[in-house]
Amino acid sequence: MALIAPSRRLRRTPFSDGVEAAGVGAYTVYNHMLLPAFFESLDADYHHLKKYVQVWDVACERQVELRGPDATRLMQTLTPRDLRGMLPGQCLYVPIVDETGGMLNDPVAVKISEDRYWISIADSDLLLWVKGIANAYRFEVLVDEPDISPLAIQGPKADELAARVFGEDIRNLRFFRFGIFTFEGQDVIIARSGYSKQGGFEIYVEGAEWGMPIWNALFEAGKDLNVRAGCPNTAERIEGGLLSYGNDMTRDNTPHECGLGKFCNTQTAIGCMGRDALLRVAKDGPIRQIRPIEIKGRAPACDRVWPIMAKGQKVGQITSTAWSPDFDCTVAIGMVRMTHWDPGTTLSIETPEGSLEGIVKDDFWHNA
Repeated sequence: MALIAPSRRLRRTPFSDGVEAAGVGAYTVYNHMLLPAFFESLDADYHHLKKYVQVWDVACERQVELRGPDATRLMQTLTPRDLRGMLPGQCLYVPIVDETGGMLNDPVAVKISEDRYWISIADSDLLLWVKGIANAYRFEVLVDEPDISPLAIQGPKADELAARVFGEDIRNLRFFRFGIFTFEGQDVIIARSGYSKQGGFEIYVEGAEWGMPIWNALFEAGKDLNVRAGCPNTAERIEGGLLSYGNDMTRDNTPHECGLGKFCNTQTAIGCMGRDALLRVAKDGPIRQIRPIEIKGRAPACDRVWPIMAKGQKVGQITSTAWSPDFDCTVAIGMVRMTHWDPGTTLSIETPEGSLEGIVKDDFWHNA
């Protein structure tokens, strides 16, 4: 690929100076912002993430803030997940759908208080949709993008690094819960979450001026832990079954097709946009669904969908691939028709470099 020319439309982050000093090897674009793609190399970053601890600039996970008396009503309108039991201090993975039940985003909702939420979004302009819904329903709520930039700590030594900077109490934080911790006299919201299966935290850095002080503090405290700058690693996230909006699912897919039916409570999520459409899907079941697929040998990078063929007919498509050093194969995610999604099924995958053989697995590699 040719280089992407920088401009003010391609937004830097509060951590970009640190990322560049750490020797970032490439960027991708996510929510109109820079997102590091690798540092030393994809394989080296992969092994380091699984053994030590990394600090990730994920400021591109922009926040959509809902604040006001109707914040909860608006939040429930956006998602088929029943939020009635959600408490302040809790984070929930929430599919966001349109009127047809199509996926618009798969963010994490953070409930700050009874009348305030942050929606930590994947790669789509969700702010505009939420503003439109709020105005159409005349909800009494402010919808905005606050000055909040997430910074992740991921890896087996994440607890130790976080405790050194934010205090020992952070070790007691439960998965998908957040707490308020102190950094240089400032309150900081930190959640036990992140876009890897290695464990860790996401720091919701409020105020761009705090970006580099927190970044530098983490690197100073983690010298003996072999801390490095890192980023979401495609092989590690595919192994763990972590989906990528825009790659593995789009507006053309329902949550049930994406294997996210367990996050849809369409019977009880009263007022949810697209509820009627999802009730039909839940009753009949999807005719295609995401599956983990193993490809022997090294496949090329998947920068476009690859058709899955059977007897001259398309029966699915590959949407993400990466070489897995630990499993010595190309790990892949595909959307496959029900006729060919059973574990053990052999698939013919058409790539730009020729046909490859894939096998449907019964589970993702991290869970196997």
